[in-house]
Amino acid sequence: MQMRVSDEDRERTTQQLQQAFSEGRLNRSELEERLGAALSAKTYGDLLELITDLPAVQPQADGVVELGSKNGNVKRSGDWAVPRRLRVASKYGSVELDFTEAVIPHQVVDVELDLTYGSAKIILPEGAVANVDGFQADWGHPSTKVPSRPRPGVLCVVITGRAKYGGLTVRYPRKRWFTH
Repeated sequence: MQMRVSDEDRERTTQQLQQAFSEGRLNRSELEERLGAALSAKTYGDLLELITDLPAVQPQADGVVELGSKNGNVKRSGDWAVPRRLRVASKYGSVELDFTEAVIPHQVVDVELDLTYGSAKIILPEGAVANVDGFQADWGHPSTKVPSRPRPGVLCVVITGRAKYGGLTVRYPRKRWFTH
């Protein structure tokens, strides 16, 4: 297939690769190699070559991955695949999303928070930016220690939603001091 692909076609393929990674069908190095090839693909043939050994993915409702807990904490850290849109709901627990070691195939990630009695902490890789203008806290407050202005080639996390009795903290990883 020599027909040229669009950015949307590349995005769809990266989502399928990310899903295969989260199911354990691809290891991290395979995912990174295929994501690089998908993002630089020019034709449908280039994209099909990357996914022919994977099962067909059923698209999720509006492409949103939902995480939630009524009584416990929601935590993602280490080597995890970050979706383009993430919706997180927690009634009585906190939320911690650590993006520093995650596989993030998208330049912009939307995170929607729905918190009742808990706070959220989002840790971004050095240099990433976060926009918290769409987040409201009734009793707590959003605190961000990272820039908010989007820049080309830099991860931008857009955080929206609400916390009834909690706040939001967005920061870079803490510096580790080593002594010899």
